[in-house]
Amino acid sequence: MGIPEIVAIVLVIVLLTGLRIAQEYERGVVFRLGRYVALRGPGLYWIIPLGLERAVTIDIRTRTVSAEQQETITRDSVTVKLNAVLWYRITDAAKSVIRVADAPAAVYQLALTSLRNSIGQHDLDEVLQERDKINSLLRANIAESTGAWGVEVERFEMKDVELPVAMQEVMAMQAGDS
Repeated sequence: MGIPEIVAIVLVIVLLTGLRIAQEYERGVVFRLGRYVALRGPGLYWIIPLGLERAVTIDIRTRTVSAEQQETITRDSVTVKLNAVLWYRITDAAKSVIRVADAPAAVYQLALTSLRNSIGQHDLDEVLQERDKINSLLRANIAESTGAWGVEVERFEMKDVELPVAMQEVMAMQAGDS
């Protein structure tokens, strides 16, 4: 085997290292020498090998995130514990890579902060009775910020509101008196 054949084999191997596959639910965000150049996928695509191009693969399926229990204070100074669920998906893979360092973590933290802030603007009665209205306001508030990141918030739901034991006892006594 001569030098031309060895060079040809090495060249073919180097070119093959640039092949990438993106699943139907993935997109490849391609950077050439650090600058965004294209969105690729799904399917087979090629990037320039040897570090000249780099692809970041983004999952564009809907994600479900169960928010850890949050303890917050309502407008009428009642401490409540809340559980919530957030559904979102990446609609613009390039924005989600370029505009925010870690889109899933940023969306999660924004949702938790918005939840605590929103509950602080409502009385306990409103939190208990108008949950759908508060959920809609929360979704709109989160979506307003995440749109610039290429993320669409599909739903946000408070699934459980837990009252302090003392508050539950007072409410039970009041219900028994009536």
